[in-house]
Amino acid sequence: MPNFSGTWKMRSSENFDELLKVLGVNAMLRKVAVAAASNPHVEIRQDGETFYIKTSTSVRTTEINFTIGEEYFEETVDGRKCKSLASWETENKIYCRQTLVEGDGPKTFWSRELNGDELTLIFGADDVVCTRIYVRE
Repeated sequence: MPNFSGTWKMRSSENFDELLKVLGVNAMLRKVAVAAASNPHVEIRQDGETFYIKTSTSVRTTEINFTIGEEYFEETVDGRKCKSLASWETENKIYCRQTLVEGDGPKTFWSRELNGDELTLIFGADDVVCTRIYVRE
């Protein structure tokens, strides 16, 4: 089983602004969000198939706790409440489907894939994908 535990620093990010556009975030908030999210600090703790992920930026800190195969509540990138279900897509990749609790919006998901000391995080909304590469500190 892969070990996602550690502290992670973002090395690159692609399409974050485009993702926020699809989610309906206005231009002013996107500018703030993109600036704040340019240097996130991520802490992951893993105990078997149970995960704790804390993502901190200068504007917002999010924390999620989940176990693979069990539904849980979290928020989408733009702050809407959703029910999520994470599963192993491959031996080293977690895929999480998000379903909005109320209202309509794009279909969203995230995935995290571990390749040695590199972590690829993908956020998706409909057909738009944001890819972020992190390195273990």
